[in-house]
Amino acid sequence: MEEIINAQRRHIEALEALEQRCFSLPWTRRQLESQLPDGGHEFLVAESGGELLGYVGMMCVLDEGYISNVAVAPEHRRRGIAAGLIEALLVKARERELSFVTLEVRESNTPAIALYEKYGFAQVGQRKNYYDLPRENAILMTKFLK
Repeated sequence: MEEIINAQRRHIEALEALEQRCFSLPWTRRQLESQLPDGGHEFLVAESGGELLGYVGMMCVLDEGYISNVAVAPEHRRRGIAAGLIEALLVKARERELSFVTLEVRESNTPAIALYEKYGFAQVGQRKNYYDLPRENAILMTKFLK
């Protein structure tokens, strides 16, 4: 049974390893540390028995939320972990009284797009050649909370 909690410094090493496994251009330790929960960030991890299963991060500016990354370890995908992280993050967004939450997703990542749509995110735009390795457009998706 996984538990969703605020990311802590003790998670950084495991987060760094997960980044390496999930992304072609992984975030550095310093970048991950800069996202730890504070007045401008929400950063949640899913863990079970001390094992990091996945995470989601969001930067908050005024009443706006910008999801930075959502990642789940490949061997733990298709078990509802990403959905649980998104649900928990949306609770935090409502607690902060954000007007909207937005994110970018690779246009080829149809499972992620379907997940975000399930939680009320709508496609509102596109960013041409946003991603590298491989070069790909991003779909901009937003969920309005107010």
